Amino acid sequence: MPQIRPITDLRNTTEISNLCHAGREPIFITKNGYGDMVVMSMEVYDELLSIVTTDAAITEAEEELTSGKKPENARTALAALRRKYFG
Repeated sequence: MPQIRPITDLRNTTEISNLCHAGREPIFITKNGYGDMVVMSMEVYDELLSIVTTDAAITEAEEELTSGKKPENARTALAALRRKYFG
């Protein structure tokens, strides 16, 4: 269940930090009864960013395939990467 806290709870930074790390989920901060911010631990943020990046790459690849673009040969692509990064 999501944690929803008023903005005044941010005065107690240690408690908010502990909640972020213990729950491993974002905490929604409200201001005057309306959503205002989201606070999360760096670990959760990194995981979320990784998921978004992977999803974007998959979506891009799917769009290339549906547009009729011919897929690149894996051996050719890997050989080019080896030449570029390992000489």
